[in-house]
This record gives sequence, C-alpha cells and structure tokens, in this order.
Amino acid sequence: MIKTASTAIALALTASTAYAATDISWWHGMGGRNGEVINEIAQQFNDAQDQCNLTPVSRGTYEEALSSGIAAFRSGEQPNILQVFDAGAATIIAAGGATVPAEDLITGAGEEFDRDAFIAGVRNFYADADGKFIGMPFNSSAPILYYNTEAFEAAGVEPPKTWEEFEEIAPALRDAGYIPMTASQLTWMMVENFKSRNNQQFATNNNGYDGFEGTEILVNDDNQKMMFEKLKAWADEDLYGFYGAGWADNLKPFEEGEAAMWIGSSGSFGGLQQSADFDFDAVYMPYWDSIEGAGTQSFIGGAALFAMAGKPEEENACTAQFFTFLTSPETQFFYHRSTGYVPITEAAYELAKSEGYYDDQPVAEVGIQQLMLEGGEWSKGYRMGFYPQIRSVMEREFNRIFSDEVSVDEAFSIIEEEGNALLARFAKTAN
Repeated sequence: MIKTASTAIALALTASTAYAATDISWWHGMGGRNGEVINEIAQQFNDAQDQCNLTPVSRGTYEEALSSGIAAFRSGEQPNILQVFDAGAATIIAAGGATVPAEDLITGAGEEFDRDAFIAGVRNFYADADGKFIGMPFNSSAPILYYNTEAFEAAGVEPPKTWEEFEEIAPALRDAGYIPMTASQLTWMMVENFKSRNNQQFATNNNGYDGFEGTEILVNDDNQKMMFEKLKAWADEDLYGFYGAGWADNLKPFEEGEAAMWIGSSGSFGGLQQSADFDFDAVYMPYWDSIEGAGTQSFIGGAALFAMAGKPEEENACTAQFFTFLTSPETQFFYHRSTGYVPITEAAYELAKSEGYYDDQPVAEVGIQQLMLEGGEWSKGYRMGFYPQIRSVMEREFNRIFSDEVSVDEAFSIIEEEGNALLARFAKTAN
C-alpha cells in the first residue's frame, strides 16, 4: 500500500514537472545535416534540464527565416529565438523593439556572461559600438584558402600567404594543367573580407556601427578596385576561374580536381572530405602586402541568434539559459566537430585542442586561427541596412565585369550609387 502511494506521488510529481516546463521556440534557416544538428542541440538542452522545452523550426533559407521572423513579430506571433545571417543583422537590429540584446537577456536572468570569453574575430560582429552583444553568435565561419596538395607538388610551389605570392606561383600551377584558383561568393571573399584582411574602412559612421543615418558604403576606392582589376586580369590570363555568383559553381572545379585552390568557408572542410578524392589542406585567406596595415583578422560569416522581444519573463529566462548552454565548451565542441563551423569561445577551442581534434583534422583549425589574428581598426565588422540587396547589386556588376560589359571603374561607381541609395532608404525606415 505504501509502495503504491509512493509510486503515485512520484508519477504525479513527474507529470507536474513536465507540465510546468516552459516552451520556447527557435526559428532558423538551415537544412540538411546542419538542420539535423540544430535538432540534436535542442534535444541535448531539453535533456539537460526540466524547466524549459526548446522546439527548433526550420523556416527555409536565411532570407526566408528573417522575413518570416519580422512578419511574425509584427503580428505578435514571433518565436523566442530567430537565427539571422550576417548580412541581415542590421535589418533585425533596426526593426524597432523587435529584439532584446542577448547580453541584457542573459545578465538579466542572473546568468554569467563574459565578452572576453569569445574568440576575437567573433566578439564584435553582432555587438553594438560599445561591444555589448546584441545577437548571440552561433554558426560562425571564416573565408580560407583550400589547396590541392597534389597540384602544388606537381607545380613545385608553396601555398601563398599574400596576393603578391599568388601572382608568383599561379603561372606554374596553370602550366601544370590546373586552374590556379576559384572563389565562391565574391561579395564575402573579395569585398567584405578584402576590407577586413587588409584593414580597410568599409562604410562611414564607423562601418555603420554609429548609426544608419548618413552611412555610406566605401567600395569605390583605389585599393578595392585594384583587387578586382587583378581578378579580371588573372581571369584573362587563365590564372583565375570565375563561374558566376553561385557558391557550388565555383566550388565544383576544386572538388573535381581541376582547380588548385579554392577560397571558401572554413565550415566547408567536412563536406570537402566527402566530395574531394584528393588530399587537400588550407591556409589563411591572402592579403596584399603592399597595403599598409594589412594581414588583420577576417570578418566572420554565418549567422547569430537573436532573442525576440515581447515574450514573458519565464520564457526569456529559458532563452537566456539556452544561450548559456549553447556557449558552453562542450556544446560548442560538439557543434564544431559536427558541422565544421568554428567554436565561438576560447574555452571551446582549448577543449578541442586538448581532445586532439586538430591532430586528426588540422584544416578545422585554420579558420579559428585566422579569426584570432590581430585585429585592426576596420576588422571588427560592419552594420549596413538593406545589405542583402546591396550584395545583389554587387553580384550583378561582378558578372558584368567578367563578361566585359563594364569596366571595374564603371561597376564600382554603380555599386556605390545604388548601394548608397539603398542605405539612405533604409535609414528613413529604421525605427
């Protein structure tokens, strides 16, 4: 009789605890294996405690997730957490009252938070001008230079650290029968990270961090145009292959062993292990030695998690608890080795090293080390409204450069004009 009563009480307590769990939602823009890993992380969080229950929901692409998140906020049906990609950060931050700064949410819930725990290249991109985290960095990556070791052995050359070195070795790779280099997403690689790796200002108003009003993009300058004059000349000399704006189209020649080098994401190494049937390695993305102050860290790519406003206190507490769980060394190491994205904290990086992970996967460390290089005045990040649309303008003009429809000067004049018009329009709509 006592045993039966005890069992009933235990079952009642269990049911009460389960019933009392606070539900929170996470909308994201990832599919495939990356989407599966998000589900796994959510399950790990739910299993680790019984106060909160997190449900992740895929909302299509990055762009679709951002659009649906903003629309849901306007109708009062927003999720607790919204994943927003790098180019969309300004849009969500400027959507008047749509988010609660991640740092405020965490500290307000009594959780510990240390900005300096994050690796240098991650620390500022989703922060405000004073360094306060507005978004919580999540899937972070860096642009790095992958190279086919067999191709380099055949040509008798070493991978380049600078673009000057690339110009020296590229003819030998071409003469050995290879396309010396391809690169995916020139907007990220050759504009955004050209600015970061060479410590060049990208926009007025402190790269946009000091406000949207009056911010103008700075791309129609001699150094930026020099990069594209070089790319066009290299393409004409069969030293560089341009295959349009498609990521996969520029990756394919490298995967198939036709290109000796590919500039892509540090998060791509896992996929390359499956798709490339040759040995490859990686080094930092090159910079121009001729530019004073060059060689600084790169901007991160990927996305961050934003806590949506208008939620009850108990739900905000669960979101803060999840952010703390997400940034723990163990969770970050799990995410790093499961996806290829870099760990966002120094503790997670040290854990990966202590586990010998980079002894087996040395390429996985290159992006992290690049993000931990010395920072410069202009390598912390950028904040520009309607930036996805500005990227589209760039992609259109880059296609016209390589098809000989416009000169580099003409293309960047157009990018500057249309980009600044978009920035001005955004400033008028930002709350």
